[in-house]
Amino acid sequence: MADATKPIPSPTDATRPFWSGCASGVLRLRRCAGCGRFRGPSRLVCDCGRSDHVWTDASGRGEIFSYTIVHRAPDPAFRAEVPYVVAVIELEEGPHILSNVVECSPAGLSIGMPVHALFEKVAPEIGMVKFKPAG
Repeated sequence: MADATKPIPSPTDATRPFWSGCASGVLRLRRCAGCGRFRGPSRLVCDCGRSDHVWTDASGRGEIFSYTIVHRAPDPAFRAEVPYVVAVIELEEGPHILSNVVECSPAGLSIGMPVHALFEKVAPEIGMVKFKPAG
């Protein structure tokens, strides 16, 4: 059986700065023009109710908020990668982001573990952010 192709994101005008930032090795988040809070790439409206924002480079640092270990690939394209970790990362700036934790045995992970971003370019203007243990 031939290897299946992994799906890649389909950027919209609203998310293109996030994906292109990842392609260039930078984690970009929306920062509210009103209250200054950061929000994740999919959050169009801030907790304060405003939708105007500025895309701002983030530190790429955070910690594992929650995670699960995937032992059975949901799609043939991911079969070669099991087991792999899907985690909610609480970024230093505050928002949570769903991603993978790599370069670490799943058994070595723990809630609160410091991590930092690394990037995988999957198309000319699209990158994926993943995280690895800090240090």
